[in-house]
Amino acid sequence: MTTVTLTKDNLEDVIRPDNMVVLDFWADWCEPCKSFGPTFEKVSDDHPDVTFAKVDVEAEMELAQSFGVRSIPTVAILRDRVVLFNQAGALQESDLDSVVSQGKGVDMAAVHEEIARQQATGAPDGAA
Repeated sequence: MTTVTLTKDNLEDVIRPDNMVVLDFWADWCEPCKSFGPTFEKVSDDHPDVTFAKVDVEAEMELAQSFGVRSIPTVAILRDRVVLFNQAGALQESDLDSVVSQGKGVDMAAVHEEIARQQATGAPDGAA
């Protein structure tokens, strides 16, 4: 599957409450980012039911900051607008594939119940 470019302008269209999105925060000058690009593309081909999006941190600094990106590359996985995974560093293909597969298997009803419970008690949550 071809990846999409995520910007603040298409954020709501890409990160919807009914989908799973894998984000790659990168920059053109970042050699590890360039090396990770083909891995990201390959895993996107293996998961056509998941949206894979790239965020150019130079062009979308505000968006990168909203996800707490401090170094690149950073991979984030969201499902139903909830951040399930957020890690700096290029992942190996098998590791990225595993994290995506694990994200698909998460019981989102239980996650949303936990978020609601935490919000009711004032504890921090993982909602995006």
